[in-house]
Amino acid sequence: MKNLFTNSSNIPAKGSETFETLLENREFKIEKILSNAFENGEWYEQESDEWVVLLRGSAVLEFEDFSQELACGDYLFIPKLQKHRVLKTSHDAMWLAVHSNAL
Repeated sequence: MKNLFTNSSNIPAKGSETFETLLENREFKIEKILSNAFENGEWYEQESDEWVVLLRGSAVLEFEDFSQELACGDYLFIPKLQKHRVLKTSHDAMWLAVHSNAL
């Protein structure tokens, strides 16, 4: 058994993020993402749908025509090919992302 909150060996440097695949098969991928005061991330237009929840910290996601603030526990669905990026996060942001073509 593993715990999302106990693995501190991959804490990213300030201004960066780390990605850890927790489970992946042909239908979906679940990732744990740690962000440390990350800003102005790259733009994504993913080929799969994404459901994301912020488990710790705070963040702002930017879309082409709006931005969305997230607090601990907030989640949202990002349809495939919707252009988006991480605009900024707190120093301790932790995400869980589910990518799938079946959502």
